[in-house]
Amino acid sequence: MPTKNKSLELEKVLSFLEEIGINIIEKELDTTFLPGLSLGPNCLYIDFEKLLYPGDILHEAGHLAVTPTSDRMLAGTDKISADWPTQGEEIAAILWSFAAAKHLKLPIEFVFHPNGYKNESELLISNFNNENYIGLPFLEWAGLALGNERAMKEGKEAFPTMIKWLRE
Repeated sequence: MPTKNKSLELEKVLSFLEEIGINIIEKELDTTFLPGLSLGPNCLYIDFEKLLYPGDILHEAGHLAVTPTSDRMLAGTDKISADWPTQGEEIAAILWSFAAAKHLKLPIEFVFHPNGYKNESELLISNFNNENYIGLPFLEWAGLALGNERAMKEGKEAFPTMIKWLRE
């Protein structure tokens, strides 16, 4: 994949997604919900010429990551359920993208930029900085992360450390 005109942060994100098994396909895209991004079967289609906010890549990847494998392979097709992603998966994708930003040592504002999240970026940043992890029960239920109590019982690291990055 050509890397010209890609920031260090963007390179980090793309390498990470490749490592965890989410494919990136560079593709010219027409009008999309998020400029320069579209979901496909276990992949993100990215039009780097139209991409406005590279942090949106982590959020979109979060949708794939918190979706069961069988449905992940249907993303972006007419075979995926009409109610995908569910509200629970939406909240989990937001929290997943926070964990990914932390893991990659990126500023939280990289993902939660002022022009996204229906003008609720500041609220999300405030909640996460105060360790108010809305959506953590979903990530625990899906086997992706542990809350403080369970992590202590099991002698493991709590969220924002992830147990694994993709739901089975």
